[in-house]
Amino acid sequence: LPSDNEIVKLVLAKKGKLLVAASTGNGLIVDIEDALAQTRNGKQVLNLSGLTRAVACSVIDGDTVASVGVNRKLIVFALNEVPELARGKGVILQRFKDGGLADVTVFDKGKGLTWQIGGGRNRSVADLTPWLARRGGAGKLPPNGFPRPAKFT
Repeated sequence: LPSDNEIVKLVLAKKGKLLVAASTGNGLIVDIEDALAQTRNGKQVLNLSGLTRAVACSVIDGDTVASVGVNRKLIVFALNEVPELARGKGVILQRFKDGGLADVTVFDKGKGLTWQIGGGRNRSVADLTPWLARRGGAGKLPPNGFPRPAKFT
């Protein structure tokens, strides 16, 4: 890797899908097998322009997406609102007036949204009604105890 690149996430290459997202709030679903490359330079699946950078990659293990911005706004929406593409810019997951996307995760709605808090402990919220919206909204402030900086893991 060039010295100016950062690794967003390492994922074991097995059958499945990934949700990848950029700092602008755009994202898409990509099949892990489509993201594999046999060249030294790898393969680009998320098109980035200007100062945009890849910030999140989540293995799809559920039916609901949670997106949080640098401005600590959280939005939850159905996974089927995000298209599956081989590569591209994707669609807007969350809109921002300032800042950008901090993290994104895919989870099972029946189990609730879980994130790590200080000391390696997990916190979970089952009632996500205040944050449920259609993809592309701005979101609302997360529940008490949500970490700073805003990350799910």
